Amino acid sequence: MEGIGAVLIDIDGVLTVSWKALPGAVAAMERLRAAGLPLLLVTNTTSRTRAVVAGRLAREGFPVGVDDILTAPAATAAYLRTHHPDARCLLINSGEVRADLAGVEIVAGGADEAGREEPDVVVFGGAGEEFGYAALNTAFRHLQRGARLVAMHRNLYWRTADGLDLDTGAFLPGLERAAGVEAVVTGKPAEAFFATALERLGTSASETLMVGDDIESDVLAAQRCGLTGVLVKTGKYLPETHRAASGAPDRVLDSFADLPALLGLPGPQERAAPQERPAPQERPAP
Repeated sequence: MEGIGAVLIDIDGVLTVSWKALPGAVAAMERLRAAGLPLLLVTNTTSRTRAVVAGRLAREGFPVGVDDILTAPAATAAYLRTHHPDARCLLINSGEVRADLAGVEIVAGGADEAGREEPDVVVFGGAGEEFGYAALNTAFRHLQRGARLVAMHRNLYWRTADGLDLDTGAFLPGLERAAGVEAVVTGKPAEAFFATALERLGTSASETLMVGDDIESDVLAAQRCGLTGVLVKTGKYLPETHRAASGAPDRVLDSFADLPALLGLPGPQERAAPQERPAPQERPAP
């Protein structure tokens, strides 16, 4: 893999499952760090803030901090500040991520006591119990009234310790069809998300590699933006999804643990074998 100077890494399903480190992932990350390779963790996780994600990863032993992480909520906040400044936003999300939505006004589902207008933008995060009929129907009514629709991602499902769970992409198409609108997606696989990641790294697409377990949203989306795409067979990876994909990854690995070898990075320093002492020379006979 000549010419690779930086790496984008998905978190859930690549480094961890249910926030537990996958075998060999910490050691692989340490090898990337030791090689001085710039990296950024890019995730559609919408249930935790960047600070919480960094803390969870650090407790698992990963050498990362807050500045090494770009989340879908953080990318969404940047989009809303640019394209919908001062908009009132209704957030439907499983998890508390408002700390990563700086500069965005989050409101309830209707006019407040001051009589201000209803939400201008409906923002969908990650699915959970919050995605019940009442919430979806409220969103539908606001969209009928002219509110814009922004989604942090279109993921169909994610991997947990108990198996695959449904995600936002299982609900969003029906809402779009019913309301006659199309959501603007701000997380992966949006081109703007990868552009933001490259800007953070300070590298070009041609010299950057993306590692993910979602062949469409992680790998092929990155390849369409000019990055090298590497698919790992962990997390949400399914052979049938791989076969039915709209394209082929540049490379496929069993796990993230295999990435350093793919990049030709040196392995852990082995202790030098102790040198044998030279055999004593016999004195010549008198």
